[in-house]
Amino acid sequence: MTFSVLGRDRVTGDLGIAVSSCILAVGRAVPSARPGVGVVAVQARSRRGLGPSLLADLAAGATPARLVRAAAHAAEDVDRQIAVLAPGGAVAAHTGRGSLPVSGHLLGDGMSVQGNTLASPDVLPAMAGAWAAAGGDLADRLLAALSAGQDAGGDVRGRQSAALLVVSGTPATEEDDGVRVDLRVDDSADPVAQLRMLRNLQRAYDERDYEHLALFAPEGARDLYAALAASRRGDRAAARAALEAMRARPGWAAWLAAMAGDARMAGVSRLLDAPVPDVSR
Repeated sequence: MTFSVLGRDRVTGDLGIAVSSCILAVGRAVPSARPGVGVVAVQARSRRGLGPSLLADLAAGATPARLVRAAAHAAEDVDRQIAVLAPGGAVAAHTGRGSLPVSGHLLGDGMSVQGNTLASPDVLPAMAGAWAAAGGDLADRLLAALSAGQDAGGDVRGRQSAALLVVSGTPATEEDDGVRVDLRVDDSADPVAQLRMLRNLQRAYDERDYEHLALFAPEGARDLYAALAASRRGDRAAARAALEAMRARPGWAAWLAAMAGDARMAGVSRLLDAPVPDVSR
């Protein structure tokens, strides 16, 4: 009762999954991933714990094809869909004969799309085509495929939740937990669109796109990012106005004092303290 896409980035080796469904909080139910081990989708009438169990088998050396064959012969998995992607790009999927129509899966080079209770047979081909045509990083390509599936009809029952999970193709370390993206929309009238918005917001945080954050960050923090954006473009008046608005908010004056040594806020202070050029000559 879900549609999803698994994929691997050939350049970085990252692995990921994007999924949407007409159930509450699909991000808790369908995707499982472990850096350096793989990514799994377990959907339709899925039992809790199957995703982590498949990841444990992957970590122990089982191949995706072997795991899928085992599921195909397991009586308790007759109603389920699973897809398994390993760090090297090996991928396999299975649609149980009891899965609700329209259902199926398509495999490609380091990718898989799968779905059940779909609005039409066009959903999965649309997803596979969008994946092949999309540019950008892995998260962008996964979202492109998920959006194409939604545009082709998606889940016949409607829409409620979506999730995007990307992990490293190499094991986590003490310095890096290996999780690149972990975003969820648990209840929304248009969860795929909301997921795209969250992805754009995360990108803005990662890339310090203060202009974007000044518009879309939480309301209480927008003045902060407006000050940083104004400082970056050298707009003294806008920076001063943003700082004054921040100081007027309860608690923010003390926060600004505590952040006096922060390099970003120091840049704002330097702009405001710089001599005003004499343009009368």
